[in-house]
Amino acid sequence: MAEDYYALLGVTRDASADDLKKAYRKKAMEFHPDRNPGDKAAEEKFKKVSRAYEVLSDPDKRRLYDRHGEAAFDQAAGPSSGGFQGADPRDIFNQFFSGGFGDIFGGGGGEQDDSGEDLRQDVHISLEEAAEGVERKIPYRRHVACARCSGSGAEAGAKKVRCATCKGHGQVVRSQGFFQMRQTCPTCHGQRETIDRPCRACSGEGRTVAEASVNVRIPPGVDTGVKLRSTDNGSAGRRGAAAGDLYVVVHVADHELFERDGDDLVCAVPVKFSVAALGGQIHVPKLKGRALLKVPSGTQGGTVFRLRGEGMPRLRGSGAGDLLVRVDVDVPKNLTEAQRKSLQAYADACGDDVAPVSESWAQKFRRFFD
Repeated sequence: MAEDYYALLGVTRDASADDLKKAYRKKAMEFHPDRNPGDKAAEEKFKKVSRAYEVLSDPDKRRLYDRHGEAAFDQAAGPSSGGFQGADPRDIFNQFFSGGFGDIFGGGGGEQDDSGEDLRQDVHISLEEAAEGVERKIPYRRHVACARCSGSGAEAGAKKVRCATCKGHGQVVRSQGFFQMRQTCPTCHGQRETIDRPCRACSGEGRTVAEASVNVRIPPGVDTGVKLRSTDNGSAGRRGAAAGDLYVVVHVADHELFERDGDDLVCAVPVKFSVAALGGQIHVPKLKGRALLKVPSGTQGGTVFRLRGEGMPRLRGSGAGDLLVRVDVDVPKNLTEAQRKSLQAYADACGDDVAPVSESWAQKFRRFFD
């Protein structure tokens, strides 16, 4: 069964080019054969994520994939297939690593980016909270600077020495058949140096995992899918590098009375047949309190009344949307004998047994079949 390229990279289908590159870089570092010697499963995973990135990073191939899936590249021998099957390894190398592994794995100098990872947390709120705005305490787990070494990754009195793996170059060269690949040193991560006595608490990484929390102010007018960014509250970087950010994704719960349409709210209100026919006043709900709505005589089911400014506050800009009240004529199911007689008298007066629909509609009906 074909695997979803977006799922392989761990991104959504609307991911940007930068998101794709960042995701591929992370996956490639995780499954690269040099980091997993002898692990066939990791090697196969590395090939799959590389294929996924090769397709999705090309706008034309990505459009084909979005429309037809992997089937669009089944005929790999064709001139426009763009797949890995049957491709020359040198072409693959030139396509992905034309700037060396540093272009993918962290900069032209070969150093790995030790910045902390961005994190995501989801928060669920009610429609009322979305309208008013609310502050929430978000608990989560993240990397923090190691308390033992204060984020340095070294034991007290430890020294930095030249990396024995790359001989201080920050990169190593790996041969694969007839071509070579230069990649970030897996030991020093491109730093050219290692610590002779790494911190015992964090194994030299300079950070450990801990529980954390942050207070996030959710502004009025948010809707499901809105992302709020909390700078530097992601994972701490390795050995004192910059921290990532925390992204809080908002989810607004469905409401039992209101439906949301952008900044507008929609509410269906049942109205008695007598009120719809004769006119009157009804109470309609708002997010805060209720309003008195005048219903003109002869109001038809499905009629929508607009209460301006009674919807959701606009997230960007001033003012608020409207409340749209849709009238649903409530036809009684159980009638008393007196009600039945009165309604029958009304039907007799209208001649409903002869013309069960309005005359204007009956004329349209007849014209349709003429």
